[in-house]
Amino acid sequence: MFFNSTYQGDVCSHTHSFVLDNFIRRIFQDPVKIAGPYIRPGDTVIDFGCGPGYFTAAMAKLTGPGGKVWAVDLQPEMLEKVKKKSRDLGLSAIVNCHRCSQKAIDLDSAVQADFMLAYYMVHEIPDNRVFFKQAYPLLKSGGRFLVVEPPFHVNKSQFKTICTAALEAGFNQLDTPKDKGGRTLLLTRN
Repeated sequence: MFFNSTYQGDVCSHTHSFVLDNFIRRIFQDPVKIAGPYIRPGDTVIDFGCGPGYFTAAMAKLTGPGGKVWAVDLQPEMLEKVKKKSRDLGLSAIVNCHRCSQKAIDLDSAVQADFMLAYYMVHEIPDNRVFFKQAYPLLKSGGRFLVVEPPFHVNKSQFKTICTAALEAGFNQLDTPKDKGGRTLLLTRN
């Protein structure tokens, strides 16, 4: 992975975003197969660590014109790529870009998501306990939050720590779905 030294931790640099969004990745990590089972037309969705919009665009198509997708990333260059991709695909009315910091999501709590995705990004956050506490109020009661971490980068012990942080923030574990491309945790809130 190519890291961005501007930020703490292992944040993948925007200069290598082509690795995150290409036809080869679709063979192994199809965004519709991964996120599709949790999204209905009209839903509000949050894509944490959206990068260049690999999942964002697919989720915007799934939620349709009645829905909203919040693309959240800390690198402005990544968000510019999401904006361009959204324009090119005719999804600008659905996709909203939001720049966060490494310490705070800073998304308005009025945003209430039916589905949230954190794909290969929780390990990049300096304090994932803070992240989960800030993410919790953004998920509607009964909503779903899929967390997927790369097995080549996050070992079982590290993933257990991530799971514990999510549960301590108030989320409830629903499942550990298979075939999502890594170590997975499906969460909800009451």
